[in-house]
Amino acid sequence: MHIKANFYNSVAIDIIVLGETTMRLGFGLNLEQTQKLIMTPQLRQAITVLQLSALELSDYIEESLTENPMLDLKEESPSEPEPEEKGKSGEEFDVDWQEYFADRSDLGYTRYSRETAADSNSFENYLSQAPSLHEHLRTQLWLNTDTPRERKIGEFLIGSIDDNGYLRITVTEASGIIGATEAEVEHVLTVIQGFEPTGVGARDLVECLLIQLAQAGDSEPVMEKMVRNHLEDLAAGRFHKIAGGLGLSLQKVQALADRIKSLDPKPGRTFGGRETRYVVPDIVVERVSGEYVIIVNDSGFPRLSINAAYQAILGGKGFDPETRRFVEAKLNAAAWLIRSIEQRRMTLFRVATCIVNMQRDFLDRGLKCLKPLNLRQVAEAIGVHESTVCRAVANKFIQTPQGMFELKFFFNSGVCSGAGDMMSSQSVKKVIKEMVEKEDPNDPLSDQRIAERLNQQGIQISRRTVAKYRRETGLATTSQRRRY
Repeated sequence: MHIKANFYNSVAIDIIVLGETTMRLGFGLNLEQTQKLIMTPQLRQAITVLQLSALELSDYIEESLTENPMLDLKEESPSEPEPEEKGKSGEEFDVDWQEYFADRSDLGYTRYSRETAADSNSFENYLSQAPSLHEHLRTQLWLNTDTPRERKIGEFLIGSIDDNGYLRITVTEASGIIGATEAEVEHVLTVIQGFEPTGVGARDLVECLLIQLAQAGDSEPVMEKMVRNHLEDLAAGRFHKIAGGLGLSLQKVQALADRIKSLDPKPGRTFGGRETRYVVPDIVVERVSGEYVIIVNDSGFPRLSINAAYQAILGGKGFDPETRRFVEAKLNAAAWLIRSIEQRRMTLFRVATCIVNMQRDFLDRGLKCLKPLNLRQVAEAIGVHESTVCRAVANKFIQTPQGMFELKFFFNSGVCSGAGDMMSSQSVKKVIKEMVEKEDPNDPLSDQRIAERLNQQGIQISRRTVAKYRRETGLATTSQRRRY
């Protein structure tokens, strides 16, 4: 039966009423072919190894050596030639322990020779940990207090100082917690504020600057007024307003402002509290006889091999199936790790080769000749996906004749030049910085004037883009750069 119903005289909807039907349920066997993207454990491991930096990969290998008994460190003589590169970074992984033993090819990595290791073990290469801010303050506290009560109050106050050197508790709160009078806490706090670094123990920025001025002998009444009443104007470069409020000339205000800006607003940051970051270049580019030689830095990695003794367990008899499965799984994991590390080295080499070829002008003449580059250009040049290039350049550093840079440094946008070519944003920032360094301090260049000069040089850029690049470079505004 077919019924047509009208709703609000505007929309017609067909309603089909089905009579009694019989539904049959049953099982059937159908064969169909579909495509699915499966992330195998081996592929996940290869992706993880590819995006590790040199230091991270070294730790990863050490962890794998601990977990997998099939992996061994292979000793070799320094004169042994490097294995010949085979395959490409985009080739499909297909390796197991049987192919590894049948191939006998060496896919490990050379570690330092004995002579190099002996040099690296000298005492000059060992760094002691610097004392933290709180340790430094406690040492001074014991030298400048006489009674255990003062030391107890001082220990509490030092524990309430953050990594920047500021006290994050009031005197009233401290006296209530430790059971001392506010006068006692204030006295000990005054003692702590005389410690090194100068300005430590302050409760706010104004007090921190005043402490530094007092200890430096620059505590003039007019400077104290400027810090207490015109700190925001000073940061914004509103010298006319400060001069009118204090009745001083612009030259005097600027001279006082220069002295105040020389103070440290975060005195505690010179000490510990931050994890030291060691940078080891993953790629080294050297100029030899007018040509650039690319070296993948794998000298710090141990040379891995698979323990051949476990092959007897798989080839012999008398071992239970569970033991054989365990050994086979570990052998396959070891072979996959070695192949993944080799694959990482080859991918890094190809990416670095492409970057060196595209940025040769930068390597020859410096930052002004840096060209805009994106991941797609490199991916198309070496025949891999963009995601592979993205993982390859993540957390990696390259050492060049122009200095050490992150690999991501070479991937940046650009602006159009007068000749129709693209100019890197880093190059434009370099030009803007040089303009500002050569400007007249009494008449600094505005963003509009900088944009006009760049347009005259054939660099098509707007004022807003100039302002953006200036802020990213760390250059102050026109009013803040002006000298009176």
